[in-house]
Amino acid sequence: MDFAFDARTEELRAKLLAFMDEYVYPAESVAEEQRAQLASPWDTPAVVEELKAEARRQGLWNLFLPDSEYGAGLTNLQYAPLAEITGRSPQLAPTALNCAAPDTGNMEVLTQFADEQQKKQWLEPLLAGEIRSAFAMTEPEVASSDATNITTLIRRDGDDYVITGRKWYISGAMNPDCKIFIVMGKTDPDGPDIRRQQSMVLVPRDTPGVTVKRAMQVFGYEDHSHGGHAEVIFDHARVPVSNLIGEEGGGFAIAQARLGPGRIHHCMRLIGMAERAIELMCRRAVARNAFGKALAQQGVVHNWIADARVAVEQLRLLVLKTAWMMDTVGNRGAHTEIQSIKIATPRTVVDIIDRAIQLHGAGGVSQDFPLAELYAGARTLMIADGPDEVHQRSLARRELKKYL
Repeated sequence: MDFAFDARTEELRAKLLAFMDEYVYPAESVAEEQRAQLASPWDTPAVVEELKAEARRQGLWNLFLPDSEYGAGLTNLQYAPLAEITGRSPQLAPTALNCAAPDTGNMEVLTQFADEQQKKQWLEPLLAGEIRSAFAMTEPEVASSDATNITTLIRRDGDDYVITGRKWYISGAMNPDCKIFIVMGKTDPDGPDIRRQQSMVLVPRDTPGVTVKRAMQVFGYEDHSHGGHAEVIFDHARVPVSNLIGEEGGGFAIAQARLGPGRIHHCMRLIGMAERAIELMCRRAVARNAFGKALAQQGVVHNWIADARVAVEQLRLLVLKTAWMMDTVGNRGAHTEIQSIKIATPRTVVDIIDRAIQLHGAGGVSQDFPLAELYAGARTLMIADGPDEVHQRSLARRELKKYL
């Protein structure tokens, strides 16, 4: 395993670091000021569109997509250090580069499984950053950590599918630019194979019977920058059969294909969030005095900073190994590593951000620093894309199998 950056990665990394310093970090406060003046908090601040235009001009666009026909053609190992950099400003940088969830996962699904008409109608405008999208799987009435539990029905009626169900925490759905939902539901609820009961269909937002009911908060945040997390009702929403993605019964397999890259992308960005927290912690430690000396001279602060640095270096190596394995043996071959980083990264980064908050005192939980929002985002990722306990269960079973 060789994790040295190749020439292309070095070039993109240098451009992206400069882009962050020159454009993204200064835009953080500007975006908040502009958002306060918008007619709707879900509208996109003008500075975000300016960032997107500049990123595209510089060739920092669709870096996440390994398919060179549609994206940058980077491997996971090449993309990892770039995604880490964007994680330092998770509310702006991924969106600026058209590398923000859930659009990234949706574009990957459309790239792999959509037909040519679906690609032309939905993938192309997503790749161009002209529209946004949402992935509707999670439901409030069932434990959605087990995707076979979902109850939304996708019933065939002649040349149409009729969708009925209730979804929530559907990321991006509050954004008025969100024009399309990828909806997972059951086309064969009584089928003998519980992993072949589900299908995925494309449902335009303006379809009659689709209601974006309310925004769901996360630790009190509405996450305006990502288009919120919504409760969405599908009340006999009717779409053509041609809106089916792939084949009937293929929804569970598509979901698994979507979640593998999504999990590592989250972990890449989480390392950037941890680096931002360490930077803020160090700056605060040298700037503040307590009990007659700088916080940087307090022994406990030394421990926090040292432990954070060790933890981040360990996580980065594990994520890079996982990226390398996904590139060399495929997502299935890297299953153990993907689950390992999904378990280890959020919980470790939460702890690092928590220490940074503690060092900032009241400022740490305020809106004047990004730490509280970073904490909320990192803590949520212990649930999103499958809660830690589900991955621990699967990983332990795989380990035990060696001895049975």
